[in-house]
Amino acid sequence: MAQLGSNIGQEILDDQFRNKGTAFTQAERELLGIEGLIPPAVETIDDQLRRTRTEYDRFEDPMAKHIYLRALQDINEVLFLKFVRENLVETLPIVYTPTVGMAAQEFSRIYRRPRGLFLSWESRDRMREQLESVDREIDVIVVTDGERILGLGDLGIGGMGIPIGKLSLYSAFGGIDPARTLPIMLDVGTNNERQLEDACYLGKRIKRLDQDTYDAFIDQFVDEVKHRWPNVLLQWEDFAHQNATPVLHRHRENILSFNDDIQGTAAVALAVVSAAASKIEQDLTEQKILILGAGSAGSGIGAMITQAMLAAGVEDPSKQLVLVDADGVVHNERTDLLDFQMPLALKAEMVKDWTAEPGESPLETVVRHYKPSVLIGVSGVKGLFTETAIKTMASHSEKPIILPLSNPTSKAEATAEDIITWTDGAAIIATGSPFEDVKHNGEVHRISQSNNVYVFPGVGLGALASNATKITDEMLLAAAVAVADPNPTLDAGVLPPLVDVPEVSTRIAKAVAKVGASQGVADKLSDEELEQRIAEIRWEPNYEDFTAVLVD
Repeated sequence: MAQLGSNIGQEILDDQFRNKGTAFTQAERELLGIEGLIPPAVETIDDQLRRTRTEYDRFEDPMAKHIYLRALQDINEVLFLKFVRENLVETLPIVYTPTVGMAAQEFSRIYRRPRGLFLSWESRDRMREQLESVDREIDVIVVTDGERILGLGDLGIGGMGIPIGKLSLYSAFGGIDPARTLPIMLDVGTNNERQLEDACYLGKRIKRLDQDTYDAFIDQFVDEVKHRWPNVLLQWEDFAHQNATPVLHRHRENILSFNDDIQGTAAVALAVVSAAASKIEQDLTEQKILILGAGSAGSGIGAMITQAMLAAGVEDPSKQLVLVDADGVVHNERTDLLDFQMPLALKAEMVKDWTAEPGESPLETVVRHYKPSVLIGVSGVKGLFTETAIKTMASHSEKPIILPLSNPTSKAEATAEDIITWTDGAAIIATGSPFEDVKHNGEVHRISQSNNVYVFPGVGLGALASNATKITDEMLLAAAVAVADPNPTLDAGVLPPLVDVPEVSTRIAKAVAKVGASQGVADKLSDEELEQRIAEIRWEPNYEDFTAVLVD
């Protein structure tokens, strides 16, 4: 078989999206002129998966497993994603939370090969050229400025690990072609002294920009991205609360975008609460909900639950929702509230008699007075769900619904085992980080993980399949409805098993596309046309046949 140009084979070997490693057939090796550049054994992808499994199992430390998988991703994206897809429950905590938090903290030490773009304020005049250096079409961008990485805070350039991880999940479960995704780090400095003093730190050693300068940089970034890829989906990731909501609101009309920490987290939380209520033969509209943490995530959850209750006919959802932060109840006479918190603030007269007893935490005081049936934690502070608070809640709620959602695991408001113990097995639980199922009094309690992976891949798939121009609140509400297990049972978790995420993503994509079409922000498609669009877009981790692609 005649060889192609001398550089094509080497280019394919160096391209992590096309490299097949030892799975190149003999015919491909001869055609590409790479026969002597790789070991002579010709393997199938199943052979490679077995070898990957063997190597993966050699590592006991989660961080070592993460580094191994990232190295694999850097040289062979298809094999990496195939391995993750086929070992989802095991690898999700390694590729993403909680291990990705440790990897973000160590990003500058474990950095090996270029991936994505690093855009800084100092090089802003060359931003267009930097974006144009990515010489392929891009469908999905995940961008961060590294200021609020999970519950770990300001990690500066280390935050790049989060967009890389998120986009892996877009591809593995939403079927987005990895070659059409791009992680971006906006390096606007860091206020983390440990990072600034670290000799290995790879970012700009400057303090974060002042607000006006920062806003101008974000606006320029959106303009330039839209110029380069007019139809791209832009996902905002791990921005601090003072920027997350304002940036989203300022740009959601300018570019197809959403904030996963605000809207994705809210959609999954709503799905969990709705499914948990169904399990005990109740409705969302019957719940009294207390959210611990009033930042962008907590306020986003509150806003979406409020919207869902209004849609269900509740006249005044404010009476069924309370937010609590470090300063106590969020009410309308507080002078420290941000704009996005004000719509969720209780009337101060409702809480004027909620006096604290000696030694009580703010949460314990509110639980005693308000008597919630649902408790959601997005505080980022370990252990805030105290035994007293949980036992008090269980004393007035027969089946309390409790969601310690902060991650990584080290930031969880309580462990699943403690909550089960303190409620004598009565609680229905979903957690932000993965926890093992809990055995109590001879009964196994299934602990679902309220992970955003249930939502964002499907939202992206639906938006792209329908050529959406905007992601509306109603589209995300439809995603929340679609993610909930349609047949919840008392002996199962409150969400579908993680292995069903690809199927859930398809269900969400259809729901998002249909609502977008009804609102005039997406193509109007028949069910058959939508199915076809999704099938055309959906990428699967399978190797190309280069003898067919290149010869033709």
